[in-house]
Amino acid sequence: MATNPSIITRDVDKLAIKAGGNTYEAVAIISKRARQIALKSKEELNNKLSEFASSVDNLEEIFENREQIEISKFYERLPKPTSLAIDEFMEDKFTFVLPKNEGSEE
Repeated sequence: MATNPSIITRDVDKLAIKAGGNTYEAVAIISKRARQIALKSKEELNNKLSEFASSVDNLEEIFENREQIEISKFYERLPKPTSLAIDEFMEDKFTFVLPKNEGSEE
């Protein structure tokens, strides 16, 4: 039985360390980056599929376009944006600025 390589156990403490020791900050940072990745991917897919846009209402022609199906399958097989964002976060591939705590004495 094959295992799913997209299921990875993550050490939450390591994520928190990169965000100043705060797990919730890490999750917020990763989620914002995942949204950016998802939007970029969706935009790329829509641009590629827009070439196939048709004003024809004939369903047979729409379902028979092999190239369009292959493009869609390619994007379905890509790693999930959250997985990519976590990997980028752990490998310091993007920068982020943590907000300053106004109530803290530093």
